[in-house]
Amino acid sequence: FQHGDTFTVLLGGNSYSHLFLLGKYITFILDPFQYQSVMKNRKLSFRIFSNKLLRKAFSIKKMETNDDLNDDLHICYQLLQGKSLDILTENMMQNLRQVLELHLLKATDWVMTPLLAFCNSVMFEITFTTIYGKSLAGSTKKFTTELRDDYLKFDDKFPYLVSDVPIELLGNVKSIRNKLIKNLTSEHLAKIQGWSEVVQMRQDILEKYYTLEDREIGAHHLGFLWASVTNTIPTMFWAMYYLLQHPEAMAVLRDEIDHLLQSTGQKKGSGFPIHLTREQLDSLVYLESTILEVLRLCSFSSIFRFVQEDLTIHSEPQDYCLRKGDLVAIFPPALHYDPEIFEAPEEFRFNRFVEDGKKKTTFSKKEKKLKCYLMPFGTGASKCPGRFLAIIEIKQLLVVLLTYFDLEIIDDKPIEANCSRFLFGIQHPASDVLFRYR
Repeated sequence: FQHGDTFTVLLGGNSYSHLFLLGKYITFILDPFQYQSVMKNRKLSFRIFSNKLLRKAFSIKKMETNDDLNDDLHICYQLLQGKSLDILTENMMQNLRQVLELHLLKATDWVMTPLLAFCNSVMFEITFTTIYGKSLAGSTKKFTTELRDDYLKFDDKFPYLVSDVPIELLGNVKSIRNKLIKNLTSEHLAKIQGWSEVVQMRQDILEKYYTLEDREIGAHHLGFLWASVTNTIPTMFWAMYYLLQHPEAMAVLRDEIDHLLQSTGQKKGSGFPIHLTREQLDSLVYLESTILEVLRLCSFSSIFRFVQEDLTIHSEPQDYCLRKGDLVAIFPPALHYDPEIFEAPEEFRFNRFVEDGKKKTTFSKKEKKLKCYLMPFGTGASKCPGRFLAIIEIKQLLVVLLTYFDLEIIDDKPIEANCSRFLFGIQHPASDVLFRYR
């Protein structure tokens, strides 16, 4: 890097910078051996940064003034691990079966469809029904379809929502956000049955801090729903896109899945009778390596911290002074695309994270082993609490698609990333691509 491993920039208005950071001084830390010490510094705050985003994007205001609410909601994340994660995994597989049976089993001949639209449709419904449940008031499919369509319009404007651009200048996004919030208020969620443990706990906590009628409860649920799908959907898109472009990788994954099914005494059968536990899914090392490789290639997020008071970072060959009110950022793509760590980093290599038939966890730089070599989910206080469930969902869907369907890409063209989310999560594709299945 021509400016060294640590440098400060004033972010200007080029097309690759994120609008919510315009005019901000940001010190980037690119040395992976400094990541942990910098992120643990008590003078750097993630909460101040994240609460500002919650207010701008979702109109959640109380988080900025109530640390107890922050702390209580943080406790809920334990329900995305351990036995609670096993329950979510089981429920997600059941919902996946129902969604795919509805969408796909009628397809005896080739069905052609845009890949991103397919991922949006299938994954939104699976995620929503797993986390929030199914509508009591009528058709769950109709409800989730309308919710998804509004969500996608909202998410499309998300980079602008978190900027300093007044929401009134963003077309009808304010009314769409209000509609989404209304559909996720306590009154409307009461018409949905099958809440997950984490949603029930969040609702119980929110009712301690708000009246039952307060629309900000709906804003919290919108934020939680957004976090559940905004990166999972494009990750699934890129996973399918790369597999469709690399039939040799798809063949290895199919063989690995077949061996697991045989070893557990399972057969395809009609419908989707296969059942894989979390541990069995985790044993599919080439499947996991493929997903990790997609995350390495497509995650262009940064990990931000707000500087609460002046401080000095001690570094080689010199120290760096940080000013109160500025931002500090780790930029994982600098790590993910470092040729010293990953050979030919621009290439998709589905087996990059496999070594001797097991998950590869040893990567080095300057002949020193790296503790942090893949960081698509952030680190420390900002590490994505739903990362385990997100990976499981992608694994489950890929297992079913690769087991039961023939898949082919139609548009054999390179797809570029949409840079509007640069520094902020998994990049969405700039255009869709046609594929077919049967």
